[in-house]
Amino acid sequence: ERLSRMAAGWFYLSCLALGSLGTLCVLFTSYWMRYWHGGFAWDGTVFMFNWHPVLMVAGMVVLYGAASLVYRLPQSWVGPKLPWKLLHAALHLAAFTLTVLGLFAVFQFHQHGNIANLYSLHSWLGITAVFLFACQWLLGFGVFLLPWAPTWLRSILKPIHVFFGAAILSLAVAAVISGINEKLFFSLKNATRPYSSLPSEAVFANSTGMLVALFGLLVLYILLASSWKRPEPGIMTDRQVGLQAPGGGRV
Repeated sequence: ERLSRMAAGWFYLSCLALGSLGTLCVLFTSYWMRYWHGGFAWDGTVFMFNWHPVLMVAGMVVLYGAASLVYRLPQSWVGPKLPWKLLHAALHLAAFTLTVLGLFAVFQFHQHGNIANLYSLHSWLGITAVFLFACQWLLGFGVFLLPWAPTWLRSILKPIHVFFGAAILSLAVAAVISGINEKLFFSLKNATRPYSSLPSEAVFANSTGMLVALFGLLVLYILLASSWKRPEPGIMTDRQVGLQAPGGGRV
């Protein structure tokens, strides 16, 4: 019983750390854009661009990561699976909506300023992650949410779906980190204190990138921890048993 409580404690401690990190990622990105780059607008100017990093971090990283972990909650292990499928799909759709708005902000800014699109490694990583995200959501909706797909097809596609879920998050984190770096190179190129001298903006933005990396790693850790996966029917590890309280209840 003591081991069971420890297992439950570690799980929910990881979730608390994840929620705190995700909130900090969005707040730090918003503060960076407001304090050092003048805030936000929706007018095609650089202030519209400032929405891009905030929306991409909030959508492609934080909300996407949270949506990926729906089936790791012990409450989802018993009872009907459909409500959890709907929550999983809805959170991912919300994440995709924020992502599309983030892309719209940067493309409008580039069009307004006559700036080329999709030439940097950052943009290639980002657009690849978004394209795979769209395919992943459509595949999940068509195969796992709608009732038409046979069990054998779901069994074949499930490992692929899980792999690309983790791969898309990894690509999104890489795109965010490279985007932070790219923005700093542009904004501090002709500054009094260049990027190489680590002015306060560089320290703050680099720290934001580290928070995003930590968030992504923690999500991947929880996703890959076999003892926290939704058990197959009739199969449950010791820790999964531990995450359910004696007497039929759950912790």
